[in-house]
Amino acid sequence: MPTAIFTIGRSGLTASRRSLELTAQNIANAANPDYSRRNLTQGELVMTGSIGTNAVDSLGGVRPGIIERAESGLVQRQARDASSALAAAEAEFQALREAESALETSGVFGGIVDYEAALTRLQNNPLEPALRLSAVEAARKMAGNFRIANGTLANARSLVQAEVSAETLTVNELAKELAAINADLVGAREGTAGRAALLDARDKALRGLAEEFGIQPTINANGTADVSITGTPAVALVTGATAAAVSVTYAADGTASFAVGATSFVPAGGAMAGRSSALAEMAGLQVELDALAGSAITLSNAAQAGGAAADGTPGQPLFGGSGAGDIDVVLGSADGLATAPAGSPAGSRDTGNLAALLASLGAASGPSSGADRMLLGLSSRVAALETRSQGLAVVSSSAEAELLRETGVDLDSEAANLVRLQQAFEANSRVIQVAAELFDTILGLR
Repeated sequence: MPTAIFTIGRSGLTASRRSLELTAQNIANAANPDYSRRNLTQGELVMTGSIGTNAVDSLGGVRPGIIERAESGLVQRQARDASSALAAAEAEFQALREAESALETSGVFGGIVDYEAALTRLQNNPLEPALRLSAVEAARKMAGNFRIANGTLANARSLVQAEVSAETLTVNELAKELAAINADLVGAREGTAGRAALLDARDKALRGLAEEFGIQPTINANGTADVSITGTPAVALVTGATAAAVSVTYAADGTASFAVGATSFVPAGGAMAGRSSALAEMAGLQVELDALAGSAITLSNAAQAGGAAADGTPGQPLFGGSGAGDIDVVLGSADGLATAPAGSPAGSRDTGNLAALLASLGAASGPSSGADRMLLGLSSRVAALETRSQGLAVVSSSAEAELLRETGVDLDSEAANLVRLQQAFEANSRVIQVAAELFDTILGLR
């Protein structure tokens, strides 16, 4: 009996100490989003004694069990999916906001309007040298605005491409890390602190991958995770201890193409999907910008070819180039502006040709209306993405809060456990002390 008391007290001390260590570990990691709280299971320690042929079982204390890690596959998946959707919307929003800023600060719309305004003023007095010079300078300013817009849009596109390239390297590192974790999990013993730490690292890697690409993980019975990237088509990224590599290439228009090994795919989620979509939209904006510049060049040069300059000679091209990147004024003199119809004599004040140019520039298909539509459409798209990002942020925050409730550390509960376990430790110490006093008393009997 006295030896059983020692066993009970010792087992209680052992269980209390290990539980205290886990509680302290939980408290220390309360602010760590990649940590899932731990709990030590306990069971009865049964002792068997025998007298002759009669055997009797008796309780001999508590047996420390395994370390259980709080986890919920469903809540983890919901949090990953919400994070992936939010990352896609935010990445596209940030990229297109940069494109919007680039086009607005370039002043391309204002340059077109100022060019039309200068031509309208010239219409009132077509032979005034100052008004002619003003019109040519307005044309030169508009050409400069187009070149600035082309350059700033290219810079915005380059920034997105740099992010794509950098995050592709991050994804490959996460895939290798997850493959290594899978290899370690195969040999990790169930219910140990080491295995719990590996599972934390596994979930962290999965969250990191989900932020960049939409993923479909398969959690195996041994805790390992096989990962496929969702897209068209879906492709395997991590299988057991083997990780494939994601690569990215860029087309001439700046759009990105992804591949895993030799299999090309279009991402369906995550920040990469948002960036890829933004690059495609930027390519469309570049086409529109070049079309606007081309329209201004074509309409102006056609009017010049169909009119007469101030000295009565046929009009010469006003602009050179073919798009926003190379548009420039090539007319040598302001006197060369062909305001009068073809065949008009020198010094003609007939502005019929100039009026036709203004009508074509101001038409619904003209560059000013086109620039207005382009900027308005881009602003609407950016506003819609901002609204979507805000909505998805609420969903993601709710999913993260639910995940925290399922797997996070509640400091109030842990503090209560700490007090309870300290008291249990002290109680078991007292049991051993009482057992020692009993032995001393027994041995002191004469």
